[in-house]
Amino acid sequence: MFDPIHDRRFELGTSSPVRPIRIDTDRFTVPTDNAVEIDTARLVLPYFVEAHIRHGDGTLVRELERDSREKLAAAEYCIELHAPIKLSLFVESEVTVTSALERVAFDFGAETTVRVGARSYHERPADTVRTTADAEDVMAAISTFGSALKTTSPERSFPTLRGHPPAIELGDRLEIPDRLTPPDTGIHIEIPPERERVYVVAPLAYYLGATVVPGERSRIVTDSGFEHSLDADRGFDAEVERVLKQVLFFDCLVRTEGLYPVELHERRAVEGNVELPLADLYDESLSERLDAYLSVPFDAVRDAVPTWRLSMSVTPEADNVALLPYLVDELAVVQRATAGTSGRTRATTPSYVDEFVRSGESSRSASFARPAELTRSTEFGRSMDVRRGREEIDEPYVAPAETDALEQAWLGIGRPFGANKLLRSAFDHRWERTASDGDIDIDIVCNDDRMRAEYDHDDRALYGQRDELPFDVTVHENLTTSALERLLASETDFLHYIGHIDERGFVCADGTLDARSLDETGVETFFLNGCNSYRQGFGLVENGSVGGIVTHGDVGNDGAIAIGRQVARLLNAGFSLRSALAVVGEHRLVAKQYTVIGDGSVEVAQSESSFPALYRLHTDGTDDEYRVKITTYPTADRGIGSLYVPYLDDVDSYFLAGGAIPEFSVSAAELIYLFQLEQLPVFFDGELRWSTELSFDLLS
Repeated sequence: MFDPIHDRRFELGTSSPVRPIRIDTDRFTVPTDNAVEIDTARLVLPYFVEAHIRHGDGTLVRELERDSREKLAAAEYCIELHAPIKLSLFVESEVTVTSALERVAFDFGAETTVRVGARSYHERPADTVRTTADAEDVMAAISTFGSALKTTSPERSFPTLRGHPPAIELGDRLEIPDRLTPPDTGIHIEIPPERERVYVVAPLAYYLGATVVPGERSRIVTDSGFEHSLDADRGFDAEVERVLKQVLFFDCLVRTEGLYPVELHERRAVEGNVELPLADLYDESLSERLDAYLSVPFDAVRDAVPTWRLSMSVTPEADNVALLPYLVDELAVVQRATAGTSGRTRATTPSYVDEFVRSGESSRSASFARPAELTRSTEFGRSMDVRRGREEIDEPYVAPAETDALEQAWLGIGRPFGANKLLRSAFDHRWERTASDGDIDIDIVCNDDRMRAEYDHDDRALYGQRDELPFDVTVHENLTTSALERLLASETDFLHYIGHIDERGFVCADGTLDARSLDETGVETFFLNGCNSYRQGFGLVENGSVGGIVTHGDVGNDGAIAIGRQVARLLNAGFSLRSALAVVGEHRLVAKQYTVIGDGSVEVAQSESSFPALYRLHTDGTDDEYRVKITTYPTADRGIGSLYVPYLDDVDSYFLAGGAIPEFSVSAAELIYLFQLEQLPVFFDGELRWSTELSFDLLS
């Protein structure tokens, strides 16, 4: 199965060759994009995925478990497969299920007709709202976001049941299509008519299906008389964040009383501290559940709430409203960019001895000519590119406030350190992209022979070590300006540039090429591993790219090689641009000079398992036991509210994805088996290693 929009693939093996026949999707009881019918006696999955087996009426029969075998009597069954593409299998027969970590088989006893339905996790805005810059008009625009919710039940905590909010465009009047009616939740959010406050409440208004209206005080009110102040001691932004996290968290607990009655670790963790009738709340209205949820002190559940994927700082400009739907779709936490000029500091810059840097002046050593000034000011200036009339990037450096989120982003004027610089053009290009119908195309450009160690004369050392994913990797060396221009104009999924960059552009064999001078580019995502590549990355995104990794300053060659190889392997393992850089930044100081520009949520390849995950491994004081802590990174496909189960023995519950889950004690034998199945990043002995390279000798 292949999802060309999101470049997602999943293979179904059959007992004999089949000829799929396309059928109508209205024969399915669940949302389905496309469907086929095949005749086979067996279906085999290439690895274990979470699955639920139901009778035709929706009654749950069983939840798929690893290392098990069970025969189900002949009946009508719907098998939900939570694979990289959402699949539904319908059969009327007996079913014998045999599962292991490396494969799952469904045997039907004899050749039978199987209906296979597929749905992309990919969502896009279904409609567009136009609004003026007036705060009250922006409130009305944000109030339409709840119309995208596919349910107001606790199951909306699953990302697949939260549709994409409508797009927003700025205009000279407010225009809301009649069909964009928010759900009748009876919930309203009152705030003073300030545009920045509207930005902050946008994700909460979306998740609650609430209308946002002007008020003297910031508060949530319901038609039933419930009221909750958002002007708490912790501050408005922090209280909105707290409410969003707490409501979604309790929905995740309550939904275990519904269609997915799984054993959830977080429910076990808080039940002793929380006196709520979770079973009774499942059938209550959203506003009644909200009242009950917020009656619980946040401290009672704080440690069990998953680490949020994305925290976003936003400046007050009116045109920022156009990006809110895309970030609300990720359920990002929004906070106002800190005003004022306090906290001025200098960027931390590593020093190198006798090492050349990747700027155009390749003979000089890697000392930084000008440490970047950081400011928390929101009084940003703009300069314009005279040729194109577009916003240029000579902006002041900014330092977003620190958060505990896995990833950070910056929306507005300013050049952020430690955060993804969001650009409207990136999101426009994401929806305009042409669906791919083949291999994942990766181009590696090396324009300096001394930097070859980054790809080690073997393109598969960086990308393509995935048996189930087709990669087409091409290496280009010492390109001329015309050759690089042709490459940038061609369609490719990912460009990894290794070489010098100076103020004029990419340094080529016969001169320099400025990406900002291009009419357009076909490069979807990129990693520009050269000095001061921010401007060139900006140019690529403005001219057609979705996003990429760039540098703020000079980078020494040795450090750049290490960063390049690690980032490449993390992208290959399914990490997004933002999460890959966040992982590398944990242990390499030079990574602080790198940042993401454009849409940092994009992934080059899908994860082999349900989520990209980072393993932290240390000895348990014995020769045969290790302690393992796993950090999961929600993705565009599987965001906050998704379930994760580690493939470890003796794990009998699911976990909410996001951040670290509790530590496990694992035998060396089990660890070796797990590490041989998939390339996983592992912090071991203070180094970032890879599971497939940790030999038995190292683990014993």
